[in-house]
Amino acid sequence: MSFDKNQVLSVRELNLAAKRLIEGGLPLLWVRGEVSNFVSAASGHWYFSLKDEAAQVRCVMFRHKSQYLDFKPGNGMQIEVLALATLYEARGDFQLTLEKMRPAGLGALYEAFERLKSKLEGEGLFDAERKRDLPLLPRQIGIVTSPQAAALRDVLRTLANRMPGVPVVLYPTPVQGEGAAQKIAQAIRAANERAECDVLIMCRGGGSIEDLWAFNEEVVARAIAASHLPVVSGVGHETDFTIADFVADLRAATPTAAAQAVVPDRQELRQRFAQQHQRLARAISRAFEQRMQQMDFMQRRLVHPAQRIQQQAERLTALQQRLRLSYSNAAQQRQWRSDALAQRVRGLRPNVARLQEQQANQARRLNAAMHLTLDKHDARLTALQQHLQHLDPQQVLARGYSLVRDAQGNIVVNSERVALGEKLDITFAQGGVGAVVQEKKLL
Repeated sequence: MSFDKNQVLSVRELNLAAKRLIEGGLPLLWVRGEVSNFVSAASGHWYFSLKDEAAQVRCVMFRHKSQYLDFKPGNGMQIEVLALATLYEARGDFQLTLEKMRPAGLGALYEAFERLKSKLEGEGLFDAERKRDLPLLPRQIGIVTSPQAAALRDVLRTLANRMPGVPVVLYPTPVQGEGAAQKIAQAIRAANERAECDVLIMCRGGGSIEDLWAFNEEVVARAIAASHLPVVSGVGHETDFTIADFVADLRAATPTAAAQAVVPDRQELRQRFAQQHQRLARAISRAFEQRMQQMDFMQRRLVHPAQRIQQQAERLTALQQRLRLSYSNAAQQRQWRSDALAQRVRGLRPNVARLQEQQANQARRLNAAMHLTLDKHDARLTALQQHLQHLDPQQVLARGYSLVRDAQGNIVVNSERVALGEKLDITFAQGGVGAVVQEKKLL
């Protein structure tokens, strides 16, 4: 943006130009300082100044951003804010418009949290495959927490309401402050060494990230991972997450939820048992009814041996009668068939004299046909013999003709096919001669 040095700007134009330069030149950034002159407006917006020993800047955080914070800043508090530098044109005030806010020093804690989380996740401590199932009905429950913790009272009250008969063992340990992480890990190891419980609840109430930091220590995560007992983590509120939550076999949103997870509700169990009892009773009743129906059916089919013998005897008598009747009918049919055949034989008795006369006539006719056929064949044979004699080459030679062959035995029918001096073989009706061609004549 450029201006003519002789150009006269209005205040609004000046502030607008400054706003564009500031907002366009500075990105979204983190700023640390001390809160002063804090005002929470009726609209829910926050107004205050952020200062250090040398300077200060006005800040505003609107309600749709501040409502997600779990703390409210106060004068003198050191905080870190993620903000965009802006200029409020109406008054020409330079200010920061806040997107996020956290107590000073939390940035390092968050970085340490993420580093440890990535490390343990890479080692497989968060894998679902290594997490163990909780016992359905634990015989004894262990609790790792401070005896003074309010969370302990919530857990004990919930356990007593849901399943009052289950014993509870407390493994006392500080849950906040210096050395708390090592003592929490020692309590978890002690519970595993004593092996008197079926499941462990590790719990404490909500708080800031610094209050819950003991559960973000690597020593606690290692102790949970090495535990032979299933561990339920009930640390903080529903929105709080710690490293212990990721390593534990089950993460509960609150301590009360952790207690609800390790034992079933007695009333629900009673209802389930009652439902199962009813289903079992109905199943047994249906089974008895089916068996009774089967007995009735079998009883109807069951027959006294004497009655069965009587039935078999009656059936045998009926079969004998059917057999006699069938044999009688078959014999009668065979007799009828024999009589019918005898009548047919009597009706077909031959006349011998007539048959002999017919045979003589057939013989005479056959003899006459044979002589006639032989005469025809003799006449045909004679004609063929005469025709064959006319075609006999010897008869042709007897009439003065001769047969001429060359040296290869081929018959010569054309003088052009022989050469002068060539030898020929000439056959007559009686004998033959050899000849040499001395002259060729053409017709």
